[in-house]
Amino acid sequence: MPAPIELHYWPTPNGHKISIALEEMGLPYEVRLVNINKGEQFEPDFLRIAPNNRMPAIVDPQGPDGQPISVFESGAILQYLARKTGMFYGKTERERVAVDQWLFWQMGGVGPMAGQANHFLRYAPQMDPPQVLPYAQDRYRREVGRLYGVLDRRLADSRFVALDEMTIADMAIYPWAKGWETQEQALDDKPHMRRWLDEMASRPAVQRGLAVGAEARSNAAMDRDAQRILFGQAARP
Repeated sequence: MPAPIELHYWPTPNGHKISIALEEMGLPYEVRLVNINKGEQFEPDFLRIAPNNRMPAIVDPQGPDGQPISVFESGAILQYLARKTGMFYGKTERERVAVDQWLFWQMGGVGPMAGQANHFLRYAPQMDPPQVLPYAQDRYRREVGRLYGVLDRRLADSRFVALDEMTIADMAIYPWAKGWETQEQALDDKPHMRRWLDEMASRPAVQRGLAVGAEARSNAAMDRDAQRILFGQAARP
């Protein structure tokens, strides 16, 4: 049996991408929780594998040529795991291009924009003093809505996002898209996105991936110490 992959993780959308992938691919893994609310992402041991002080990251003891390798950045981890297993990445170069473009669409669009929407709609109003910024709220709410319109139109022609079968692109997009309500979006005009969300949610491996570390998550919106760590400092020496 292969040695388990170390998953350095906290139960956020970016973390869920990798726990879902590991479950879908059937790879053995061990979870190493990185409590971002307590600043553990700045610890030297973690920075050695994730120098940008962001989780998730993995350490695969059986990497290329049988040698250990660490990988940071959720998109790079998904590509690495897909290449390692030969799963969820298409079967031809044309299919892999399709997967990559939707993966990078998530990395450059849905993730950052939904993250900003979450921040300005949920977290900033709970800060001390409260930061209620209508311009920022409207800007990111509208951009997330535009992106979900792109997604809905794509899903009108395809069962899953990149291909007619599930790929790492779906694993990347779903953990963010399932939070559409907290991002103050509506699905009444997005039936294809709703259908896809329901299908993703019904997959046992997706359910298991979302459950990883769920009990550890706290409400950072109301935690002043967590706010200072998450929003008050960009990095530590």
